[in-house]
Amino acid sequence: MKSIFVIMMKLLMFDTNDFWYKTFSKTVETAETCNREESATDSLIIFVNVEKEDEAQKDKAVRKAVKNINWLAKKTDRNKVVLHSFGHLSESKSSIEFAENILKTIKEKLTEKGMETSMTPFGYLLEFKIHVKGESLAKVWKSI
Repeated sequence: MKSIFVIMMKLLMFDTNDFWYKTFSKTVETAETCNREESATDSLIIFVNVEKEDEAQKDKAVRKAVKNINWLAKKTDRNKVVLHSFGHLSESKSSIEFAENILKTIKEKLTEKGMETSMTPFGYLLEFKIHVKGESLAKVWKSI
């Protein structure tokens, strides 16, 4: 019997000393208008690409994303996570509404696990600086 393996969400995860961002331009008309500049120290920065295939398996995609982020947090002794929607990790993209919803759900689940979790403004291009650690686990890519 042949099993079908569906590639889903992509995560590009960084263990950082410092991360700074500033909203640059709004790309999603329905996004809340904001002008934000924030920074985070000693955090995991997670670039997330939510794919079209995730729409049929939301619970599974959320569960696997949370599991992978939590695994890296334990390995790197991090408790702070910043999620950033980054649709450039795959050609497959979910609807805008679904991507925003799944990121918020991942944020909620990580927060429930006791992690200090935030999100960059959804629907914006950002100007950012990132200082990634040098260790092997400081740069992890997952296709879940």
